[in-house]
Amino acid sequence: MLRINQVDLYLKKDLRYLIRDFSFVAGDRHNKIALIGEEGNGKSSLLKAIYKPELVQDYLEIKGEISSGGEVLAYLPQTVSEAKARKSTEEILIEEIGWEKLDFTELNRLMRDFELAADLISAELKFAQLSGGEKIKYNLVIELLKEPSILLLDEPSNDLDLESVLFLERFIKDSPLKIIFISHDEKLLKNCADTIIHIEQLIHKTRPVHTVASLGYEAYIKERSRRIERQTRMAAKEREEYEAQMDRYRQIYSRVQHELRTVSRQSPQVARNLKDKMHSVKSMGRRFEREKEKLGQKPIVEAAIDLSFSPEARIHKSKAIVEYRAKELKVGSKVLSRNLSLDIFGPEKICLIGANGSGKTCLIREIMRELKAKDLQIGYMPQDYAEAMDFEQSPVEFLARDYSKEENTKNRTYLGSLKFTAEEMLRPIGELSGGQMAKLYFAKLILHQAEFLILDEPTRNLSPLSGPEIRAALRDFKGGILAVSHDRAFIEEIFTDVYELSESGLKAVEVN
Repeated sequence: MLRINQVDLYLKKDLRYLIRDFSFVAGDRHNKIALIGEEGNGKSSLLKAIYKPELVQDYLEIKGEISSGGEVLAYLPQTVSEAKARKSTEEILIEEIGWEKLDFTELNRLMRDFELAADLISAELKFAQLSGGEKIKYNLVIELLKEPSILLLDEPSNDLDLESVLFLERFIKDSPLKIIFISHDEKLLKNCADTIIHIEQLIHKTRPVHTVASLGYEAYIKERSRRIERQTRMAAKEREEYEAQMDRYRQIYSRVQHELRTVSRQSPQVARNLKDKMHSVKSMGRRFEREKEKLGQKPIVEAAIDLSFSPEARIHKSKAIVEYRAKELKVGSKVLSRNLSLDIFGPEKICLIGANGSGKTCLIREIMRELKAKDLQIGYMPQDYAEAMDFEQSPVEFLARDYSKEENTKNRTYLGSLKFTAEEMLRPIGELSGGQMAKLYFAKLILHQAEFLILDEPTRNLSPLSGPEIRAALRDFKGGILAVSHDRAFIEEIFTDVYELSESGLKAVEVN
């Protein structure tokens, strides 16, 4: 049985705790355990520490006990190393399992169950050549061949098309294994998790706290909201009653003090009585001060990110933004799609879906090139952040336009509202988490007052807790949006039309 006892994770560079005094036992009641929390709060670090502490020892100090208790752990990281991506699928299988230990019957069964072609295992096929869905399925096949009892998954739905996300959801739900997973996909969390571990960083990331709840994701979020609302209401009522008592006390104090100042010297007995009364009043005040310390406090919670677009970023509804026509969509000599047609007017919000490798990113780049000829402020968020981001720059430099003192102050204030610490604002972007990089892009779209947004998988690295804020901001955005996404909650709440890209072109579809 996996046991975690009073574990601390301490960031050596930042001299602060990511996690403190964390204890958890993965018992029989906990089968599908979701780690949630904002970006940079330590979810991936905790998963790595559970699997192999040496994976984090360069930047983390670990205290406490993590015991697998005879469990066999398997782990799928958030990203695949470049070295692994360059290897063939056969080479990876041999290195991970070995021919002598390979159960070919089980291998064939898993490949069949996961709908993977037998020729996918090849000395000629590089892992990097697989689609996102094939990569996650093949990685799962290899890890399952190790016969684990607990599976650790770090953002497994990243880079997957909708069909692959649905496969992954079914796998997690139906698997007999205990699975501890991190995901940004709210639908996947709602449909799979039976236990929530919520990691938070309070008071400008100086106070780490955690919550363990034997609840599904939706039930946990609702219960957390009710608890916060109830504690806030009770604290407000207690403070209101306390202030009423203090008002009465101040009135009594002022009256006795006034009488003491105005009492006649010919009435020493009255003066003595008033002094005794003042002594009692002051005693009452000291009692009230002690009671103040016992008042219920408003719950300290991790503040939501502050994200809202300028109302000035709007486009007239009749203005033709995108009028794209193409007989072929090609990458090199390869034709991905034919007979494409897409029109977007004014503040329409359009989403593109399709299988991995169908050409969605290629299509929005083509459209963006055509839009450059228009008098339009375009905001672009690529799927590969390095495409439009210098990882050596700091967040403050990335947002800068004129480097004025006024702009610098404004940008720092805005980064603070997105939960960047003062140190993170000046750190190289390459050292930030994927979620923090995504927030940086959103900050740039807002601060530069983009009128039309082109977003390629914008929520893929964002915490599900940030999701509602992002969606609310984009729903209220007065400009137009063209996005690629397979985030079902994002698609359902934002977009007026959804088009699927295939070899035959674009087709309007509904996403359930």
